[in-house]
Amino acid sequence: MWRFLLSLRWRVFPMLLSFLMSIHAQAATVRIKDITDMEGVRANQLIGYGLVVGLNGTGDRLTNSIFTRETLISMLNRLGVNIRDQETQLQTHDVAAVMVTADLPPFSHGGNRIDVTVSAAGDASSLTGGTLLVTPLMAADGEVYAVGQGSLATNAFSVRGAAATFTRNVPTTGHIANGAIVEREVPFDLGARQHIHISLRNPDLTTASRIASAIDRVFGPIATVQDPRTVVIDLSGRDAVGTLSRIGDLLIQPDTPAKVVVDEASGTIIMGADVRISTVAVAQGNLTVQVTETPEVAQPGPFSNGQTAVVPRTNIAVNTGSQHHLAVLRSGATLRDLVGGLNALGVGPRDMISILQAIKADGALQADLEMR
Repeated sequence: MWRFLLSLRWRVFPMLLSFLMSIHAQAATVRIKDITDMEGVRANQLIGYGLVVGLNGTGDRLTNSIFTRETLISMLNRLGVNIRDQETQLQTHDVAAVMVTADLPPFSHGGNRIDVTVSAAGDASSLTGGTLLVTPLMAADGEVYAVGQGSLATNAFSVRGAAATFTRNVPTTGHIANGAIVEREVPFDLGARQHIHISLRNPDLTTASRIASAIDRVFGPIATVQDPRTVVIDLSGRDAVGTLSRIGDLLIQPDTPAKVVVDEASGTIIMGADVRISTVAVAQGNLTVQVTETPEVAQPGPFSNGQTAVVPRTNIAVNTGSQHHLAVLRSGATLRDLVGGLNALGVGPRDMISILQAIKADGALQADLEMR
């Protein structure tokens, strides 16, 4: 029995080791389509102006929002309701003027539905429960590409009392899932393209070269690196759609530049794995003075003519940071060495930002330091 378990152990261990190594190898690679975009394949932004009705007294005040008043009157006139003579009596609070925005995805066809976002343009306090009326959505060329309409969902509420208010999320912005119908298509014939440009989302010459090499190994010499962001693919005589589909599934190992990103507002520090430090000595210490006042009450003795008095008691504590020592980071120190050394000094995120700036100023930080 023990011999069988020992034999099983030595059989399973290499399989487990191979499995873990394959997971590590796969974690270091990504698909080409996950880090690139194709030239011409993009969304188009749409915008429109419309009215939201059905609000529970939270709409625009028509005496303040003149554009809401004029839009409502014009819409009613188009529907055959003439209120020009009675417009001075138009005092509804259930209507709001809104701006409607949407993104038209690539390869959208007539009849497809897209999501829209509705935002108050006047002094409406909430769009909850409202309904967007028919709103044409135009692109930058002035043409109407979609028409939006539907009930809003704001996922917000506001409660107001005599002395306090509570608001969750933003009640003046709403969302309509599938709230617009595409009326016009953006022409783009992907199958007729003889050349296609693949654009890297994070430009890097090494990554672009690896993409071109991976494509050439499978399809032959059809990929050319034009610049750190662009790889040109020759699709002459090939099925463009099928070739691009296979290219998108190819695995590569992207290269990342050595960079340290610091957000001073929140004290956040992000370091890349390729950050290296030249030989440098680091010491960190702060002078902290703490003054504590603990006054005491002194009572006179029994049957005496003394008076009760308050006696001041002051305690002063000084911390010179003497427990922090000088640390030396050898040349070629990695990210792990840097973080471990600074943590050994008891350095917090705020002080670490100052140390990184000083190391960069000394020329010992072999990485790009980006402050935000």
